[in-house]
Amino acid sequence: MAIYRCNKCGFLNELAAETVGTTMNCPQCEHPNSVFDTTFFVKKLLEKYFALLASQKRMQAEADNQEATAPAAPQNLEGIDLHNTDQIATDLQHGPIHDWFKSRNIQFRANHKAVDTTGFFDEVAVEIGGNYESLKSVIEPIRQAQRISKPGIYLNLSKRSQKEAQLLTTFCRRLYDFAFVSKYFYQKDEKTIQLTLQSSQQVQRFFNGEWLEWFALMQVLEFGQKNRLSLSCARNLSLVFSNEDLHELDVFFILNGGKPVCIECKTGEFRPSIDKYATLRKRLGLEKSQFIICVLGLPEEQARGLSSMYDLTFVNESGLVGHLANLI
Repeated sequence: MAIYRCNKCGFLNELAAETVGTTMNCPQCEHPNSVFDTTFFVKKLLEKYFALLASQKRMQAEADNQEATAPAAPQNLEGIDLHNTDQIATDLQHGPIHDWFKSRNIQFRANHKAVDTTGFFDEVAVEIGGNYESLKSVIEPIRQAQRISKPGIYLNLSKRSQKEAQLLTTFCRRLYDFAFVSKYFYQKDEKTIQLTLQSSQQVQRFFNGEWLEWFALMQVLEFGQKNRLSLSCARNLSLVFSNEDLHELDVFFILNGGKPVCIECKTGEFRPSIDKYATLRKRLGLEKSQFIICVLGLPEEQARGLSSMYDLTFVNESGLVGHLANLI
């Protein structure tokens, strides 16, 4: 038998043996191709396959050898523009975390994109986290509109003070400049703002609470840089335990190659998750101070009370840095 394969469109067909060695136009795209003996064609195909397989095995062996011999080192943040870098989004930077989980027989998969700050997620998250009480009148309507698939929101600033109105106007304009919303319209005379929301899943997840993860990550990085600490950090990482249980962690980092810290971020109801987090802390072998639940808007007195009740540390977005300072 003979085999016919078009090198242009991939059309494949089996032909009579007498056509071997002839050239025929592809019935699908008219491109001329040679007709080969089926055994010859399969033999050449297998030669290429096994050559590629051998090459892949060599590359994997080299990678495994490099991983085994090169010691993982925490990242030195000195001189890095934390709000515009991909230097943290590397295997090398995640190395100490990988080694820490590996030593506990836990599979770890890093999400490099989740710590790449060359976009604008980090800047907007820091602005929200630092001014949430003022900006929640924008964030919460966006979140609610996304939940019911509403195309946009309308803000009335007429009853706001001049300072508040300016803050909200500047923030909404920045959301438009950074493409977090697709349209921005400010009616100066009526003092109203209309925003058309983005359909992007990344942006929707951001407003739905992922912004607090970005905020926590940047708090850790800025704290580390300010205090000249070396650290390895990850966000949105996936774990597989030895019994195949799956878990995702919001933010995880190791200070100076030693103390690991986990931060779970909650912008909504957190109470049903307390037992889950307490169990996870024990499975990871972390001390109470090393497993932090950062709850948006949680009163400080309530945070202290919950920390006293449970083997977890509760903080709000404003108290996160203070707790990090206690860890060192």
